[in-house]
Amino acid sequence: MVRSPQDRSEAAGAGEILPPGAMNGAESLLHTLVASGVEVCFANPGTSEMSFVNALDRVDGMRAVLCLFEGVATGAADGYARMAGKPAATLLHLGPGLANGLANLHNARKVPISVVNIIGNHASTHQRFDAPLTSDVAAFAHTVSHWVASSAGPRTVAADAARAVQAARTAPGQIASLILAADAAWLPAERPSPALPVIGPAPVSDLAIAQSARALRAGKPVAFLLRGEALRGRGLQAAGRIAAATGARLVCDTFTPRIERGAGRVPVERLPYRPGPAIAFLQGTATLILVGTQAPVGFFAYPDQPSELTPPGCEPLVLAHPHEDATAALEALADALGAKAPPSLSPFRLPDMPADGALTDEAVMRLVGRYLPDNAIVSDESITAGFPHYPLLETAAPHDCLQLAGGAIGDGMPVATGAAVACPDRKVVSLQADGSAMYTLQALWTQARERLDVTTVIYANRAYKVLLDELRFVGADRAGSNAFPMLDLHDPVLDWVKLAEGMGVEAVRVDDTRGLDAALKSAMGQRGPRLIEALV
Repeated sequence: MVRSPQDRSEAAGAGEILPPGAMNGAESLLHTLVASGVEVCFANPGTSEMSFVNALDRVDGMRAVLCLFEGVATGAADGYARMAGKPAATLLHLGPGLANGLANLHNARKVPISVVNIIGNHASTHQRFDAPLTSDVAAFAHTVSHWVASSAGPRTVAADAARAVQAARTAPGQIASLILAADAAWLPAERPSPALPVIGPAPVSDLAIAQSARALRAGKPVAFLLRGEALRGRGLQAAGRIAAATGARLVCDTFTPRIERGAGRVPVERLPYRPGPAIAFLQGTATLILVGTQAPVGFFAYPDQPSELTPPGCEPLVLAHPHEDATAALEALADALGAKAPPSLSPFRLPDMPADGALTDEAVMRLVGRYLPDNAIVSDESITAGFPHYPLLETAAPHDCLQLAGGAIGDGMPVATGAAVACPDRKVVSLQADGSAMYTLQALWTQARERLDVTTVIYANRAYKVLLDELRFVGADRAGSNAFPMLDLHDPVLDWVKLAEGMGVEAVRVDDTRGLDAALKSAMGQRGPRLIEALV
């Protein structure tokens, strides 16, 4: 058995002569990751990663979580980091395995959040033969990564891993991808590397604080657009004090990675999705103060619609860039304004019970709000089904809400999975559109295997509903018998009960409010993975 570095040192001090090469590259890598605070690895390994897999039995401190699709592994790493405040690793197999995970790495990059990808590659001696799985792994990695490196050999693997973790943890969070050739993993290495310093958020300049204070004192309408640390904890409290003192509006991006919501939290308005409503929503605002985000732009271009959503006459003003300390900036701004009074908080008031009868999107959200337990985590990829009814959870029990950050659908269930691994003592509720759920339904298997406390509510409207809306907005509403089947999920109908049960998750189908009421009551009263297919 390969010993830990401490055991080796003690043994050497006792006069034992250690054999050369007693630790291989994979073991030095794992020791370094654990020492650097990376304690979870979401993995879908292949042949090139077998030395890493084997090392899991000889290096303590790493929890390996098997995912049946790489997009689940990368999305789970995103959800874990959002809730844990530190990175997880992924273990991916060569270029094709990485390619399978790119969509949710794109989403993680847009959060932005910390992820350390360990990507296996062919042994260096084998790469010149252009074997079937040979590809330009680095080229794939660069499309979604802030930092990419390939280990030159087993003696540099540990140092490379320490640099990867440091890069990932650089504020506000980055995607770091370390490419590990198979022989660099199996050949002898010397030792692990110690953790490198975390590069935290930069301070905000006094000028930025003074400019924002001046705008707020000018007496013209001001709104804050908030993201990141500004939407929870001390940052949100400081923003609430500023709003209470000045009358400024608090707004978050349409899709924000994590926000504290519910009773006892500072209420924040959500920017509408469509360009026209978003511009109207901000109309009359003289200054839009940006905290951890950019000025709003449309998700897509539409005929005769602007891409920039800042209305005419509104001037964007940056208080804190994403890499800067938004919490400290908001607290300093509150102090500069003398905003000492406590902020207004959302009261605790359960949504009204929906009327008996067939389920609607609104009825689903009302019932979720009634049963949501204290301190729950909501992973929301309900898209068009849930967006209009988002305000219904404003006065529900306090919770964290995680949303689709990068627009690539299929992250809802993986993010819920990672969040449940990070916070095993908190109930996770996954609000999931049926079309996007099919991208990464393998997350259910991981939830069952790891016995995660996740309740998934599928909005089963049997369509890509958002794309039906998009037809109209791009002026293609004359689509007919050839176009509409591209957006329809009937013939055959997806059976989510069978899909879930086939992966070990207890499931039930409901089509009226009484059925959903009973199903949610049961799911919230028990631990473990459950799925509710809500026919809407």
